[in-house]
Amino acid sequence: MPLTFAKKAAGSAALAAVLVSLSASPGLCAWYDSLDPSQWFAEKYKPEVQPDIPADKLYSDGLANLEDRNFEIATQKFEDLDKRYPSTDWSRKAILMTAYANYEGQKYDDAINASKRYLQRHPATKDAAYAQYLMAMSQYKQIPDVTRDQDRSEKALIALTELVQKYPTSEYAADAKAKIQITRDQLAGKEMEVGRFYLERRNFPAAINRFRDVVSKYQTTRHAEEALERLAEAYMALGITSEAQTAAAVLGHNYPDSQWYKDAYALLQNGGLQPREEKSSWLSKIYRGVIGRTAAAE
Repeated sequence: MPLTFAKKAAGSAALAAVLVSLSASPGLCAWYDSLDPSQWFAEKYKPEVQPDIPADKLYSDGLANLEDRNFEIATQKFEDLDKRYPSTDWSRKAILMTAYANYEGQKYDDAINASKRYLQRHPATKDAAYAQYLMAMSQYKQIPDVTRDQDRSEKALIALTELVQKYPTSEYAADAKAKIQITRDQLAGKEMEVGRFYLERRNFPAAINRFRDVVSKYQTTRHAEEALERLAEAYMALGITSEAQTAAAVLGHNYPDSQWYKDAYALLQNGGLQPREEKSSWLSKIYRGVIGRTAAAE
């Protein structure tokens, strides 16, 4: 027991000596003081007070940067305006201008997101048609060439169609209609490319499905003539002569001066056949419907 007490006393004396040494050293004292938790974040996390910038000043700054084609800075100004003045008319303007600045800066996905946000918050305002137009054009600008996936074309067609349906009297409707036709032509072109691929490899059923999509969905595009002729080719190769004759007859009825009709006619003649429409054919039904709808529209 006395020995244990002596050891404890010696340890206490050594600890006291260390503390005295620390207190006598200025540098070590400073290090020790820095362990005070109240001092750890004093300088790192000072409260930051944002200046109160008037809404019209932020908006004007955004417009000025737009004019100077500083689209990224302009976007930042409009986004800041939306955050500082939520649920105000300034916020509404800011969201729309954010979409426009991103569109002009070719940040099309950001423009789409801002346009959607505007339409969700302000669907009944006079600028809703313009927001829809910006969204549709942002999709349209990203349409790839016909050899690639056409997901963007599908989305552009949906957005453009919604614009025409929801805002038929808007100043953007005419342009949207023209671009709908271009987009449909693009989608038909993709179907034709895949159909030719199958036709060259003698996969006639797969080719027919692609050409059938063209004449079913995109009859008013420039690809319809070729699709009808390719259908005649594929059906002849499969020995389904009645459908081949119908394809040629429909082609001749709708495009009598087409080179594609001349090719289809020659193909049938080589097989001892003539163009002849089978009224029960799916092709005949489709084009009778198209002719009827066109006449009604006129």
